[in-house]
Amino acid sequence: MARRIALTPTRMPNRSNLALAIAGIACLMVPGAALAQSPASSPPIPSVSLPSWSPLVKRVLPAVVNVAAEIPPEAVPTGSESPGENPAARENPAQSPFDDFLRHYFERRGLPDGTPTSPGTKTATGGKIISVGSAFIIDPSGYIVTNNHVVARATKITVVFQDNSRHSAEVVGSDPKIDIALLKVSGTGKLPFLQWGDSNKVEVGDWVMTVGNPFGLGGTVTAGIVSALGRDLQQGPFDDFLQIDAPINRGSSGGPTFDTSGRVVGINAAIYSPTGGSVGIGFAIPSSIAKVIVQKLRETGHADHGYLGISIQTISPPIARALHMDTENPQGLLVNEVVADSPAAKAGIQTGDVIKEADGHAVQVPHDISKFVVTAKVGDKLRLTLDRNGTSQKLEVIVAPAPTAEQLAATTRNPSGGPSETPTVMGLWFADLTPDLRRELHLPPKAEGAVIGGVEANSAASTIGLVPGDVVTSIDRQPVTNPADATQKLRTAAGQGDVLILVNRHGSSEFMVLSKENKTGN
Repeated sequence: MARRIALTPTRMPNRSNLALAIAGIACLMVPGAALAQSPASSPPIPSVSLPSWSPLVKRVLPAVVNVAAEIPPEAVPTGSESPGENPAARENPAQSPFDDFLRHYFERRGLPDGTPTSPGTKTATGGKIISVGSAFIIDPSGYIVTNNHVVARATKITVVFQDNSRHSAEVVGSDPKIDIALLKVSGTGKLPFLQWGDSNKVEVGDWVMTVGNPFGLGGTVTAGIVSALGRDLQQGPFDDFLQIDAPINRGSSGGPTFDTSGRVVGINAAIYSPTGGSVGIGFAIPSSIAKVIVQKLRETGHADHGYLGISIQTISPPIARALHMDTENPQGLLVNEVVADSPAAKAGIQTGDVIKEADGHAVQVPHDISKFVVTAKVGDKLRLTLDRNGTSQKLEVIVAPAPTAEQLAATTRNPSGGPSETPTVMGLWFADLTPDLRRELHLPPKAEGAVIGGVEANSAASTIGLVPGDVVTSIDRQPVTNPADATQKLRTAAGQGDVLILVNRHGSSEFMVLSKENKTGN
């Protein structure tokens, strides 16, 4: 269902107020009026000339295009609302005059059902699903960049140029993890094209301009500033978005974000909005990542992401305290998992290591490392400086091809064993990690550790959110092999203060801190 847009009417002034307003203006315009100032006492008003985006728009607009993708109904996920669809529109079907305007506007342009569409919006016409987005030309021979979610699962893709000519396009390659697709149109002659800029030189506060196809309107220019850098939206393993306040709306996905020189520094990809429309929080894939992925797609048809085989997390103050680090300003990233036989394991990285630097640059958040991996080639070396139990070490990890899901699932560790239940320590009792539990908890067939069988109310364990079914795989950075081992290690560590434990919950690992100070109640 199309999102309803309501206009708030502007309240008109009554006649008396209007007369007063006019009289006031007339008073200011009369030379002898009481409110007027003498020429000698009024300082000259400085002339301010605001910059115009018009020359830049004229130069880049011909290379920005619209994309319409036909998707078979069976290829569209069911049981959930379309991305970007506003639930309030279904709850409040009241129409406004602007709704009629939009409907007639799109009807005149031949769009399905006379309603605006956007990437992912389920708009059916004659049994077809239409996804509408934006794109831009990066090569005069007809290579075009857009978001993967605009064209994913499409059976037919049509590109509409600024002169309204329509051309069929083929997908050269796509990268769902980064949300980039490369298209190709043929038989068009030499086309206008855009050049990549350097997003690494972009700073917060810089001016940017976007061009897109919001709601199918096409050729819409907006401007704003860079609000933040390095945004992680938890949408993929390589999130590193530019945040901009230039308005981006449904249908603008895949359009370019320009710097003031007219070079592409980002690809519009997402917005944050409680309404489905722009509220000034938009996100663009930085060109430093996009141009590398596009080149890979052009050369091979797929992205070939690199792989290290580690999972990392930021260091919170409680974890820093357990690691005897500065709790006010903890530095580095904590390794919470190392995949067996991975490049990281072969380089000697261990669970519990604290990575301080990557290629000579300090690291504070996971994408400080992931952005290297996403642009690296197989065989590249990543030089890491890490801390292990107070000792600094330097290691080199050789980037390998990313394994398939089947290969990852086949990764095994040593089997666990031991008694089926153990006494309570710090509010926890442990049970055997049986084959059935491994399958239920999405763990590798021979993963080791001890499963939490119960958590006492008002205990330190319940306070930090541990629940039955969590699997403790290490205590104070020492591996846990079975329930008895977990109980003994936890009891010993608890006598020394805060306890750093590594917990696996449904296949994802995270370090947590058990502290006697966390205990609530008696």
